[in-house]
Amino acid sequence: MTTRRILLAAFTVAPMLFGTAAGAAEMTYTPAAFEAAQKAGKPILVHITAPWCTTCAAQKPILSKLEADPKFKDLQVFDVDFDSRKDVVKKFGATMQSTLITYKGEKETGRSAGETKPEAISSLLDKAI
Repeated sequence: MTTRRILLAAFTVAPMLFGTAAGAAEMTYTPAAFEAAQKAGKPILVHITAPWCTTCAAQKPILSKLEADPKFKDLQVFDVDFDSRKDVVKKFGATMQSTLITYKGEKETGRSAGETKPEAISSLLDKAI
């Protein structure tokens, strides 16, 4: 019984610590995690989103599909809640939810707002890798 609990805990926690075998790592924005990803030179996507935003809802499955592409396996995705993280929204210079901002390390490589075309979002993510 104890072994089963330990294994269950390990399988539950491991993906959170190490990510999945393929695909981008997605997490809620924290200044420390964002800075670490920048310093490591990782490709980064900042997604300014809101739970009530229909455009954001349309972006989610597109982003999920692209994040699963091995091409974007190193992409670090940071979600920023538009309503509760106004300080972060302002820091990134975003004026609306559904804003996508890409970085390659510390350099911003592109941004878009309200985009829902898979080809355009893929092209934006390409700028980060």
